[in-house]
Amino acid sequence: MSGAPRSLTLTALPGIPEVLPGCDLAGVLADGLRAAAIAPERGDVMVVAQKIVSKAQGRYVALAGISPGARALELSALTGKDARLVELVLRESTEVVRARRDVLIVRHRLGFVMANAGIDRSNLGADGAERVLLLPEDPDGTAAALHATLAARFAVAPAVIVSDSFGRPWRRGVVNIALGAAGLPALLNRRGERDRAGRPLEVTEVALADALAAAAGLLSGEAAEGQPAVLIRGLAFTAPDNPARTLLRSLDEDLFR
Repeated sequence: MSGAPRSLTLTALPGIPEVLPGCDLAGVLADGLRAAAIAPERGDVMVVAQKIVSKAQGRYVALAGISPGARALELSALTGKDARLVELVLRESTEVVRARRDVLIVRHRLGFVMANAGIDRSNLGADGAERVLLLPEDPDGTAAALHATLAARFAVAPAVIVSDSFGRPWRRGVVNIALGAAGLPALLNRRGERDRAGRPLEVTEVALADALAAAAGLLSGEAAEGQPAVLIRGLAFTAPDNPARTLLRSLDEDLFR
């Protein structure tokens, strides 16, 4: 990124309809840009809520069709969670990190350490209590596909971030982070740059995609806001693009195992 931006603007795209499986999500976003009278410019970033991505991809699972196994039943008794939900969490995960009453933290198969494997019941319509929504199969791939499709529809394509809300160790509350990213440096390496006193930065890497996702989360919200797409303007990227998966620490870098 070429210096700190003097100002940023964030615009929630208006009129995003209820997204259904098979929906042309890039078309929905393009319509939202036109409704907001926004022509994408270089450096723009489109932050898209994971939920509408998963809805468009049909990542629904009906709980009635899930038969919990022995491990799911054991964890259900420990956590107090629906055993069918726990079974899905286990299917989506590679490791149970922590489990206690009302808490089930796992390592998702994509590498995220998160509650309930990111499986969600909120804002799924009237029958949401009996079905759940899984994370996208490939968030980076989805971001790249949206970025490429928007490039075909506009003179300049915004970078794309697929975001979701996460809890964080030792801190209360959730904040949005990037599950997927395309068209920007998700992880910005600033090692070797100098501070104002001339001292070289030795370890500084900036989770740029996470910071932008968190900013957009102030508009997209967590409840009934209905604003799942936010355009951020005012950035200028000079570093090479890299996907959101570069933000994940490898298991051999995990200091808390």
